[in-house]
Formats: sequence, C-alpha cells, structure tokens
Amino acid sequence: MSLDSVLLLEAVNFAADKHRNQRRKDPDETPYINHPIGVARILTHEGGITDIAVLQAALLHDTVEDTDTTIEELESIFGTTVARIVEEVTDDKSLPKQERKRLQVEHAPHRSHQAKLVKLADKLYNLRDLNRCTPKGWSTERVQQYFEWAAQVVKGLRGTNPPLENLLDQLLKERSVQI
Repeated sequence: MSLDSVLLLEAVNFAADKHRNQRRKDPDETPYINHPIGVARILTHEGGITDIAVLQAALLHDTVEDTDTTIEELESIFGTTVARIVEEVTDDKSLPKQERKRLQVEHAPHRSHQAKLVKLADKLYNLRDLNRCTPKGWSTERVQQYFEWAAQVVKGLRGTNPPLENLLDQLLKERSVQI
C-alpha cells in the first residue's frame, strides 16, 4: 500500500470516528461522513486534485467546526499543512450565523490555494445536495438564499480551479443566481 493511501485512510478513519453520531439535515438523515468523503471525491474526480494534504483536509474539514477536535490535535496527527488548511475553512461557531456567513464571503479571496480548493468542493457538494432535496425545516426561500450566499463566497474563490468553478456556475445558473 502506498504512503498516500495510508495517509488518506487515516484521515477517513479519524473523520468517521469524529462524525460517527452525526447526520445530515436531509429527509433521509444521511450519515454525516458521506459529506467530507464526497468533498474529497469531488476534488479528485472533478477537480483533478492529487495533493494528499488537500484531500486529507477535505476529509477533515468539518471536524474542528462540528466535533470536539482541535487544530492542535489535527496538527499532531496530520501535520501543520493539513491543520492549516482545515483552520482556514473552519467557521468560528462562537459567532452568530450571519456573521460567520459574512466572514466567509469577506475572507474567501484571501485564503490559500489549498483552502480555496476545499471550499469550492464543499460549496459544490452542498449546492448539489440542496438541489437533490430540501433539508428538514428549510423553506424554498431559504434554499435560494443559500445559493445566493454561496455565489458570493465562490466569487472570492475564482481563479482556483476552472473545472470546479464551471460546475458551480452551471448550478448557480440553473437557480437563476447572479454569477
């Protein structure tokens, strides 16, 4: 087994353990781990990304935000680069939701190339998921607002990965969201 395979499996295992009791908000209550695995898959299959640190960060991108994981823990297990990427894409949950959303838009252009890749794939996954089904408790208007906000975030990520950006543009255009 290659070292890259070992590193990816370690990240999958860690994320699966951390997210083991979490579910997505879709009507099927999909296991949460499907999301970070899907984000990593988008990066490899649709974005052409082979950078193992980026793929590990994609697998781990919600662990700090949504579990008891710390950046220090990620750094000790996965190294400084992976921890930094995860930190860059992690929202500060102590802030109100609207402030976190505003900061994502504001900070997007200033993130590292690696963090931008993870953020693009994360937005693509989430928008596809919203197209597939409406989360519990969400109105059609809320879904549309999410698309419009995501378009603002994506605007700040432009120039990172044309294939992923084109896929996002198609989704946004289908929703009549200004690109």
